[in-house]
Amino acid sequence: MTTTQPEQSTVDISIFGDDIVERAQQIIARYPVSRSALLPMLHLVQSVEGHVSQAGIAFCAAQLELTTAEVSAVATFYTMYKRRPCGEHLVSVCTNTLCAALGGDAIYAKLREQLGTDGKPLGHEETAGEPGTPGSITLEHAECLAACDLGPVLQVNYEFFDNQTPESASELVEKLRNGEKPAPTRGAALTDFKQAELQLAGFFDGRDPADNAGPSASIETVRGAKLAQERGWTAPSMPDDAPLPALPEKK
Repeated sequence: MTTTQPEQSTVDISIFGDDIVERAQQIIARYPVSRSALLPMLHLVQSVEGHVSQAGIAFCAAQLELTTAEVSAVATFYTMYKRRPCGEHLVSVCTNTLCAALGGDAIYAKLREQLGTDGKPLGHEETAGEPGTPGSITLEHAECLAACDLGPVLQVNYEFFDNQTPESASELVEKLRNGEKPAPTRGAALTDFKQAELQLAGFFDGRDPADNAGPSASIETVRGAKLAQERGWTAPSMPDDAPLPALPEKK
């Protein structure tokens, strides 16, 4: 069995102070194998810088005794880890098949024009305004956001805004640029991108429990279950002695 030897990094990781090191160690303590902590730790470093920088890669590698190549392989595989600094808010527009057909493409085109400058539409994962400053917006088109019954949908810092139109999405983005934080259709109260990343790392500092009191499911999503309850529809339960298929032989 081989083990990974930690690298001697020359990248300055001083932006990650003792408080972040402590949180990194808390994340590691959640797992029996330290490398399993990489995904939440990448969210942690993203909560500091607003993206996963080379310093963030080096920090994770040092904390987990991995190579920077191993950390980079993960950070570049998942789209939630951004390699360029994000704005105060990340706006993700679903342009997968159903949302696109219902108007997602039109919403994305509208926001590109609205957030662009000098007649040039804003591109995918580009930012309107100085990244990280109040009112700055990073725009992206996203694959399925798992809300097909409510399309077209978009997310702001991963919170849902359902049944959108180009007009409602434009109004939402304008409010974000003006410092407002409109209530999502469901889920927790809106925060900024860095705070959302901190929560994805498992830390909820400064969050009032009331902020999480929003509806977690929509009327459309639970309509079938409600109809079944009202009409007494049930599915037959599986018998305790139901025969199971034989497992294939190992070769």
